[in-house]
Amino acid sequence: MPARSKRLDRIPPYLFAEISRVKAELIAKGEDIIDLGIGDPDQPTPAPIVEALKRAAEDPATHSYDESARGWPRFLSASARWYKREFGVELNHETEMMEVIGSKEALAHIVWAFADPGDVVIVPDPAYPVYKTHAAMCGAEVYTSPLLESNSYLPDLGAIPAGIAKRAKLFFVCYPHNPTGALATEEFYRDAIAFCRENDTLLIADMAYIRVTYDGYRSPTVLQQEGAKDVVVEFHSLSKTFNMTGWRIGFVAGNPDAVAALAKLKDNIDTKQFPAVAEAAAFALENVSNEETLALYQRRRDILVDGLNSLGWKVKRPKATFYVWAPVPSGCTSADFAKLILQKAGVLCTPGSGFGEAGEGYIRMSLTVRGDKDGERLAEAVRRIKECGIRFTC
Repeated sequence: MPARSKRLDRIPPYLFAEISRVKAELIAKGEDIIDLGIGDPDQPTPAPIVEALKRAAEDPATHSYDESARGWPRFLSASARWYKREFGVELNHETEMMEVIGSKEALAHIVWAFADPGDVVIVPDPAYPVYKTHAAMCGAEVYTSPLLESNSYLPDLGAIPAGIAKRAKLFFVCYPHNPTGALATEEFYRDAIAFCRENDTLLIADMAYIRVTYDGYRSPTVLQQEGAKDVVVEFHSLSKTFNMTGWRIGFVAGNPDAVAALAKLKDNIDTKQFPAVAEAAAFALENVSNEETLALYQRRRDILVDGLNSLGWKVKRPKATFYVWAPVPSGCTSADFAKLILQKAGVLCTPGSGFGEAGEGYIRMSLTVRGDKDGERLAEAVRRIKECGIRFTC
């Protein structure tokens, strides 16, 4: 057996895979675990989308390779119309968009399409691990931009050294933000566009949670800002918006040269998604609202945040994503505190340190809870934490 590639030694074990392993071990022991770990919608995909898939799967036209240039044409045209309705921006679905097999694979592949060994990739910290992992795997130099609560979890563009900025090929941002739930402002997006234009950098905007919002809040996008298409490419997914994580479908939109570069790489990697899935996704974008699920998330958010605050915690109520970002007690690491909650209360959370050094001191709690009907499992989690008194103990 030959030795594996040395590039695999550059990356740690995938955070969520380890969480899944620990959870499985506890469940096998018969323990009742309230899983607030991985953010995976627990509600089913809306029935009309499933029916659309059934119809599309029965059409022989979907049984062959999708030989289109950028993805199933009906899906891309529906995506362009959805984007116009939601954000007021015109997109050419033939040159400024492409279909992807979920945003995760596309976020990984955009690094391989642009970054060579020695190039700089700017990634936020804390952040979804995929950005940093693939930058490291392809041999790029990773510069982490700390996201601090004192700066509303936005990158401090002025703190990025000029030498780093000039060498940066890619700059990743994600708003609404995973894991903190933070929001971006239009002013920040304008500043980020100016930064990237000045430094000949491509701004990569992960928009997976763009329509998971509450309290009437509507998140802006980067492409709404003047000149954005010169330096921006956005990554959108149906996973969180329509409870379709297992379907693996999304789209990329923005700078046509960036889209073309990603398309050239992917032409040599995959043959696109099953066209019936793309047909059903087009139906979802044009016909389905997932407001019922969002209302459930909001009820769960209120139960969890209000409950934790009643225990003496200071937890902010997020206006977007399905995550609650909670500080851990003084003197306790995020990993130790997550372990303590799991052992004493049977509540599984994600340590903030798993998202980067700046995530230390926090845990992430997800509002997507299997088996919950109307927030009762979140209330149970609060009750368990209260009864074992761990908020004062490390």
